[in-house]
Amino acid sequence: MFELTPWKKRGGKVISRFGRELDWMADHFWDHGSMIPARFLQEKALFPVLDISESKKEIMVKAEIPGVEADDLDVFLDGRTLIIKGEKKEEKEDDDENYHRMERSYGYFSRTAQLPVDVDPSKVEASYRKGVLKVVLKKTRASEAKKIEVR
Repeated sequence: MFELTPWKKRGGKVISRFGRELDWMADHFWDHGSMIPARFLQEKALFPVLDISESKKEIMVKAEIPGVEADDLDVFLDGRTLIIKGEKKEEKEDDDENYHRMERSYGYFSRTAQLPVDVDPSKVEASYRKGVLKVVLKKTRASEAKKIEVR
């Protein structure tokens, strides 16, 4: 039968420590203050964040990719999948620098997003300004909403 002794008298220190560790993990899962898990933001990782919005006639995708030249970006459309690839190159100005901290990320990156509706691949526009890539995709007629009468 179960003992009805107080929790702390039954070795609650182990459970208490486990609870503190769970709290620490929950606090540090989003430790960069964004909605991206910290495991994607480890050293040397570049993971562009996206906003995807929809109007009656188009889908708009905005990706924050600061420090990248427009020539170093590639955007692909494969059905309903939008793929953004590129490279953020490291800026080397002086080989005699002694770094105390390096937090900026460099290297190749790729981000894939599923679009909510079908789009016309011949009517896609992309622009890049102030570190934000903006991709506008026109919906196909088949994806436009249609009211269906119920009888």
